Amino acid sequence: MVEHAGGWIGASLLRKEDARHLLGAGAFVADLKLRGLRDVAFVRSDVAHGVLTAVHKPDDAATRVFTAEDLAWVNVLEAGPELAAFRSGPYPPFASGKVRYVGQPVAACVAQNRAHAEDLAERVSVEIDALPAVIDCVDALAPDAARLFDGWPDNAFITSRVTEGDPASLAAAPIRLHRRLRMNRQATVSLECRGIVAHYDARLDELVIHLSTQGPHVMRRGFAMALGLPEHKIRVIAPDVGGGFGGKNRMMPEELAIAAIAMKVPYPVRWIEDRREHLIASVHAREHVYDLTISADTSGVLLGIEGDVFVDAGAYALWPSGPFMETSMAARNLPGPYRIRHLDIRTHTVATNKAPLGPYRGVGRPGACFAIERLVDEVAHALGREPIDIRRLNMVTSAELPYDTAGGLRFDTGDYPAALETAIERIGFSAVRARQKTGEPDGRVIGVGIAFYSEQSGHGMAEWTKRKSRVVPGYESARVRMLPDGSVVIHVGVQNHGQGHETSLAQIAAHELGLDPDRISIRYGDTATAPFGFGTFASRSIVFSGGAVARSCRMIVEKLRLIGAHLLQATPDAVRIEHGRVLSATGSVSFAEIAAAASIRQELLPDGVEPLLEVVSTYEPTDSRGVFSYGTHAAVVAVEPETGEVEILDYVVAEDCGTMINPLIVDGQIQGGIAQGIGTALYEEIPFSDLGQPLATTFADYMVPGASEIPAVDIAHACTPALVTEYGVKGMGEGGAIAPPAALANAIADAFRDIGVRIDETPLTPRRVSDAVAAARSAHAAQPSEAAS
Repeated sequence: MVEHAGGWIGASLLRKEDARHLLGAGAFVADLKLRGLRDVAFVRSDVAHGVLTAVHKPDDAATRVFTAEDLAWVNVLEAGPELAAFRSGPYPPFASGKVRYVGQPVAACVAQNRAHAEDLAERVSVEIDALPAVIDCVDALAPDAARLFDGWPDNAFITSRVTEGDPASLAAAPIRLHRRLRMNRQATVSLECRGIVAHYDARLDELVIHLSTQGPHVMRRGFAMALGLPEHKIRVIAPDVGGGFGGKNRMMPEELAIAAIAMKVPYPVRWIEDRREHLIASVHAREHVYDLTISADTSGVLLGIEGDVFVDAGAYALWPSGPFMETSMAARNLPGPYRIRHLDIRTHTVATNKAPLGPYRGVGRPGACFAIERLVDEVAHALGREPIDIRRLNMVTSAELPYDTAGGLRFDTGDYPAALETAIERIGFSAVRARQKTGEPDGRVIGVGIAFYSEQSGHGMAEWTKRKSRVVPGYESARVRMLPDGSVVIHVGVQNHGQGHETSLAQIAAHELGLDPDRISIRYGDTATAPFGFGTFASRSIVFSGGAVARSCRMIVEKLRLIGAHLLQATPDAVRIEHGRVLSATGSVSFAEIAAAASIRQELLPDGVEPLLEVVSTYEPTDSRGVFSYGTHAAVVAVEPETGEVEILDYVVAEDCGTMINPLIVDGQIQGGIAQGIGTALYEEIPFSDLGQPLATTFADYMVPGASEIPAVDIAHACTPALVTEYGVKGMGEGGAIAPPAALANAIADAFRDIGVRIDETPLTPRRVSDAVAAARSAHAAQPSEAAS
């Protein structure tokens, strides 16, 4: 490689990992071939809620069918926050006593291949006495609603409250708008579904688990607790992972069942999730209801928000963290970037007869962003003002940073109004307004929408202990090892599943060591070799793992300097390091020569200096409350009012994620996030029947945006470094997915602002859009003076 003019930090290098993937040479769980490997198919409940009275195994294959009785020895992990108020119903690998969602595993069938395993599963008879299904998370809290768990007073995992300021004062506000907004349920839809291969290695006396996961070390901890094994007898290997987005960061029943079965049979067992299983029974996400009132004065100053946030958490809490963070993050992020000082939000994390809710790119913030940004536009419409003017009036300025929000977040560095103005300029806001006045020749209507997002990243011990998390991901570690030829291998505890860690972390190491990134290998994904780490999620990897790599490399540099000075017969303060060499006034010595001395010619070392060039260190930012990336999304849409069809004509992002290690990877993460955000906004939904049957179980019913639905995205970068992280980096993996639902909803509402169309539910399917337009037209015709309010 040729070094970037400004060094390796900030260089737009192509991703190292792309070479193998483009050649089809990646190695995923499903690619693993082991002698005697058997496949597993699960028998799943076809009833949403009921008493499980019997599971009948075929007589000729009983030893190849496993039920709850066979795995009764497996410990049930207690999930959710360490709060006495949190109710966590037991979630065993197989249903026992009751089934609580369609798709819940009831038994596992083992056979020579998947087809035969599915044939065997068809022969297993399951008897269930159906009970009323609990489907709507608001109705689930009614006194007469059926209970998912006996002994619970209602169906809430937990209720809580976020208050700040003087909410009682809001009753006198001149502008009070009430809206109920909804973001519907999705699947995570990673390119690679879940997968696991497990076998007991008799030679090493350990259970070996190949798992598609975002955090091998944390999963090893969960397996050890559930299976009653010490951790040194469990090895978790995560090979190439084809996406996760949060959905591969929790202990799931199928994975635990496969690991348990592997301890009981003399051959490896494998389960590869198919897409139908993924849509029905994998981690679900996003289902929020916001019942809110926003208050403002007549000049447009936003005063406060009151109301309720409901999150449909499904039937169970997933280990370790459970669904509690979803409501907490949604409520705390509701004020957005605005000087909203009064807050009174009741949160309800609700159990329903659906697959469990888990983390998905953005975790709570897409819903919160959708709610606050729609409400800001509604205030503007009520006052007859431009929505951008209300944002300008209320947005926190750079002079006010750091700023503590009413939700308890501390915005650290940046220039929020600048991002807003950049997005407005690059979307051509004035030109769009002029175009709207002339109308479209094809009868469609044009709208422009704005949405601001903030993305908490790099949060450590202070934030996770505040959340009462059972696992506190307060640091990351890195082991840097220089080999005898001067090349470097770095083992990290984070897990790459599309983020480009092999490239970005190598750039950081190259910057610190003065080496070409091609001389540096990044390794991860094996608990037998990687130092302990918490994995990749929550936009944390570049902050934590990047910091650990930098710190370990600096420690290696100090030893290189010490040994190199000795070989040059100079003092350490008289040498410098450049391009893989230690130089003095009289000569130089290469890293390879120093590494050889440290590794295989230790007689050349200075007295008292130990052999090897190898260091393990950990890193956490000096302020562990987190650093905030942010940005403004702006969208222009064309809407066909009769059919409700929406076309995205233009899309702009003006963002600031601090110092960019690799701008090319940053752009890729933003564009990928926007694709998912468009899915949330316009396409992706898992509806349910009154009996709790999921109605989108294949890609014929579950819509995902493809290449033709994703616009070219204009990305503008600012760079305000963080003050508490290495190089001033901030995480940015989730920001692209947070704002699109709000920006697109605002654009659609803007297209019909003259009749006051109500856009309050995602996805904005053609039917929902056309129905909203028809309802607004009817209301406008009946009461034109009041329709906009």
